[in-house]
Amino acid sequence: MRTISKGTEPSNLTDWKRANPHGRYKQLTEDIRRTIRQYALAEQFYLCAYCCQRIQNIDACHNEHVEAQNLNPRRTLDFSNIVASCNTSNQCGNSHKSQLLPLTPLMTECETELRFKISGRVEGLSERAIDTIRALNLGDHEKNNRALIEKRKQLSNALLWTNGIDPDEGLEDEELLEMLIGDLSQPQQGQMEPFTPVVINILRSWLQP
Repeated sequence: MRTISKGTEPSNLTDWKRANPHGRYKQLTEDIRRTIRQYALAEQFYLCAYCCQRIQNIDACHNEHVEAQNLNPRRTLDFSNIVASCNTSNQCGNSHKSQLLPLTPLMTECETELRFKISGRVEGLSERAIDTIRALNLGDHEKNNRALIEKRKQLSNALLWTNGIDPDEGLEDEELLEMLIGDLSQPQQGQMEPFTPVVINILRSWLQP
């Protein structure tokens, strides 16, 4: 997970809300829903809001209400409450459904309360992080989500190798680590490589004493 900075909502959503002051998300046209997904994907640099795997296009994801529609019907049309989630079965938005998410990608703490490991697993450093990992099935144990853990491990390691780092040996040069974190944090042509926030999280853990 990385912190998502929500921007201005699509103009066609704004216009629809003005014309339908008591409207709900389920009443939106498909065109408006697709525009919402496109805006959300661009904000997320084409990564899933939760697991950070690559989302190729708007047909490979869905509009995900961070605060579930059933929990707060008044926020169904709140663009600041909508992100793009991958369509992976039993994971991310598909796993979330209407559960409460105490830690979300809209909070800066999501980058410090989740700890990713070279093994591909993720650890929650707070109770709310642990609860969120379980709600989204983000792979704290292989028995819960072996597929995501293995995919995260392979692609994260590949990104490290691409940047000249042996994942098994790590890197102790703090200056080089800081430079690499800075480089990875900059999207290229509006996109990030799959699991880039995971790799940044791992690099930051190497900086800690």
